[in-house]
Amino acid sequence: MKKIMNKPQDSVTQLLNGIAFAHDDCLKRIPQTGIMLSQHIEPNKVAVISGGGTGHEPAHSGYVGKNMLAASINGPIFTPPEATEIFEAIKQADQGNGVFMIVKNFEADVANFLAASALAKANGHQVAHVIVNDDCSIEKSNFKKRRRGVAGTVFVHKIVGAAAANGLDLASLTSLATEVVASMNTLGVALAPGTVPGSSVPQFSLDVSDISFGIGIHGEAGYRTEPLESSEKLANELVNKLKIHYRCYPGMKMAIMVNGLGSTPLLELYVFANDVRRLLALEEIEVSFKKVGNFMTSTNMSGVSLTFLELKEPSWLAYLKEPVLTYAW
Repeated sequence: MKKIMNKPQDSVTQLLNGIAFAHDDCLKRIPQTGIMLSQHIEPNKVAVISGGGTGHEPAHSGYVGKNMLAASINGPIFTPPEATEIFEAIKQADQGNGVFMIVKNFEADVANFLAASALAKANGHQVAHVIVNDDCSIEKSNFKKRRRGVAGTVFVHKIVGAAAANGLDLASLTSLATEVVASMNTLGVALAPGTVPGSSVPQFSLDVSDISFGIGIHGEAGYRTEPLESSEKLANELVNKLKIHYRCYPGMKMAIMVNGLGSTPLLELYVFANDVRRLLALEEIEVSFKKVGNFMTSTNMSGVSLTFLELKEPSWLAYLKEPVLTYAW
């Protein structure tokens, strides 16, 4: 597959330089690092940071800016940044009221962010965190839920970032983030696997007529494959599987995210969103907030994920609607 690229080994730093060039109203790159720092860090507020491997664009740098993330730390493709670089981001972002970290539930991400937290605390910084585990797909080998951190992480960025901008302290942000994560679930499917820079080999095998249920954002295959029949049937399956995790009732307020995985046309995402809309209307579930687009991708994988967030508090909706200055929200 043809790619607009120079040397694959230089793709990450050139990506970050391109983002910093294109969006200097929102953020800047800390030279010789994978750190993107907001141009609008507010004094006397908790700084919210997040990050992980690159390959998920626009996550996470797309959410750096006013009223959202103070910084993102961007590692190699599908590889989290080192603890020392996360610690540097904490130092750069901290305005004296502490730093709140939003961490996706992958073993290496959790280990590196928590190691950075320990470093920061040893050097006098106040640090708290939440681990996002919205993926409710299952592991084929043992049928346990995987609970990885996937597209719903962006809802956590938005809500916690707005809450911090409104003056909540570290303890309050921790409580808020924990409740939001517990109220959120995501499922994803792939129509075609992705490839990583420097490789022309797909990350897993999938027949052209099939879809893979329960894929991951690092290109992982799902737990089952079957032919794709229609958007309507796909929406019906995902909606029904997500509903299992809630006590649905007429008038229930929900935020949803229809997220493209890298190479799915917007036409298809909006067709799918319309099918989700019709299904939730039949259940008399009120979709109070919705986002459709590419928010957390897996390089050039073709597919879609659907996130449900039950809006248990009016403030959560207000935080989702809070205006921001970022390049991807």
